[in-house]
Amino acid sequence: MTQFRPAGVGIRTRIFQIIFESDTRAAKGFDIALIVTILASVLVVVLDSVNEYHARFGDVFYALEWGFTLIFTLELALRLFCLNRPLRYLWSFYGIIDLISILPTWLALVIPGGQSILVVRLLRVLRIFRILRLMQFVGEGQLLIDALKRSFHQIILFLFSIFTLVTIFASVMYLIEPAEAGFTSIPMSIYWAIVSLTTVGYGDIVPVTPLGQGITVMLMLIGYSIIAVPTGVFSAEVIRSIRQERYSNEACPGCGYDRHEHKARYCLRCGTWLNEERPDPRQVRKGVSEPPPAQPDDND
Repeated sequence: MTQFRPAGVGIRTRIFQIIFESDTRAAKGFDIALIVTILASVLVVVLDSVNEYHARFGDVFYALEWGFTLIFTLELALRLFCLNRPLRYLWSFYGIIDLISILPTWLALVIPGGQSILVVRLLRVLRIFRILRLMQFVGEGQLLIDALKRSFHQIILFLFSIFTLVTIFASVMYLIEPAEAGFTSIPMSIYWAIVSLTTVGYGDIVPVTPLGQGITVMLMLIGYSIIAVPTGVFSAEVIRSIRQERYSNEACPGCGYDRHEHKARYCLRCGTWLNEERPDPRQVRKGVSEPPPAQPDDND
């Protein structure tokens, strides 16, 4: 949210500090209250989808839903009111989520009743997207997003390789298996190959020939062997993101060690002062204007 700025001084700045910042007691209280409200509204949507609960507490759920909608509508209005560029926020990711979270209830007022039950159900389900608003309260969420961006090309290459493998196995199975076994087309065979490669095995399409069963075993073993590839790629990027966020790449002028935290002042290994632009406070206290030269290595 750092790219957004308040519209001006006074009440708008105060509202901005409460809604978009989290370093004051009022801002933290607002965030906690909003999180609880979001979770409660999602719980109401989930319970309302159960026919038994809907029949018994439908009116209560309806009243609660309108209460949550009014709260979120007021919150969105305050967000737009305190920003210098409200439309920019409205078209951002969280702005769109804010709209999705309130529009279904308002649209339900103009949607006809009985003949549009499927549309009304769709609008109800859309309210579940309110839970995405919790992402803005998770500081580490940006770290995961950055890791996904950096591993995007590797993951795409992996998925393309998997698609190629699946298509080849599916085509072979379509040739050797009878249609009665479920392999009626190459797309159906691709569905079977994906289910087998991910080791899920629904059992709705099963090979009946010995050769097809052997290919199935091979495909499942391949699935076990490659399922960790995208996990490893993503995990490596997450570790790299954590290191970049926590550690500095600046090497120690004394020993060359380069895994210091950003706030570190002295080398973890040899104790050398790390900030070469400023004098070592230890030497200043001793009355020495320049730090002593680094000791030569024994191998020199």
